[in-house]
Amino acid sequence: MRGRPTIYEDSNIIKKAQEVFWQKGYSATSLSDLQKATGAGAGSFYNTFKGGKKEVFQKAVQERRLAFDNFKNELTKSDSPLELIKDFFRSIAQADANEHLKGCIIANTVVEMTFIDEDLENSAVQILKEVEQMFTEVIKEEQLKGNIKTQTSPEILGKYLITFWCGLNTLRRMYPDKNVLKDQIEMQLAVIS
Repeated sequence: MRGRPTIYEDSNIIKKAQEVFWQKGYSATSLSDLQKATGAGAGSFYNTFKGGKKEVFQKAVQERRLAFDNFKNELTKSDSPLELIKDFFRSIAQADANEHLKGCIIANTVVEMTFIDEDLENSAVQILKEVEQMFTEVIKEEQLKGNIKTQTSPEILGKYLITFWCGLNTLRRMYPDKNVLKDQIEMQLAVIS
């Protein structure tokens, strides 16, 4: 006799769990929260995710890496990768209040997991470093083409954009107002004009 089929390991389930982690953080999210969000019972949940909550969280974080990878592919195909990066930041101002309150799950993870779980922290840090490298490469190419006036090194500017990103995700919680965010974003983007 066959057991019940495992139907819970798909991207839709991970995205549902991701939403819970994004709103509550890793530590405050319980198994009950995940079961409620995904519709999985305890047995099905643990049969599917043998690593428990940590495995689901790791997969939720990796979903964001896929989003960044997709953005990187867009950059490589774009005739104006610098404008695409600027538009990425500008789009933050247009998000709804709930999105502002969530911030960035990757940046949130770095902050939450420091001194708690080195594996989860390192995984999130690695993703931010990959995004930083992506920014750095675009800036280097755009400087060579003469599309960026500043001669500040691409490495410093790549780190600057990550600093801006992490700070913006705090600022948007403080001021979830399109006009405030738009003004701040444009001021910061002036550095790479």
